[in-house]
Amino acid sequence: QVQLGESGGGSVQSGGSLRLSCAGSGATLRFYCLGWFRQPPGKGREGVATLHSAGSTDYADSVKGRFTISKDNAKNTLYLQMNSLKPDDTGVYYCATVSCSRWSVASSAATDWGQGTQVTVSS
Repeated sequence: QVQLGESGGGSVQSGGSLRLSCAGSGATLRFYCLGWFRQPPGKGREGVATLHSAGSTDYADSVKGRFTISKDNAKNTLYLQMNSLKPDDTGVYYCATVSCSRWSVASSAATDWGQGTQVTVSS
């Protein structure tokens, strides 16, 4: 069973950038569909970006053009590059494996989760 460990969160000013990493252990991420999710303060968890094992990507409308999901199979690590950050991007970010039969951002079915990492964007 794969375990996920996140890093790269922190505090940045509006317009800044962060790169989140999600290291897999116990199994290769090659065969998994993967996703990033976030939970703003006082709100529910929402999908941000997903990556199918075949290479296709999907993004929430709110982050299209600003965020990029990718992975490095050699390092067994999933990434989320976040540019042009806004205060509304503030929240706890989670990486997860998702069902490859239900992998879209709108309706992804997460299975294994990381512990989350805080992202704070100030104005």
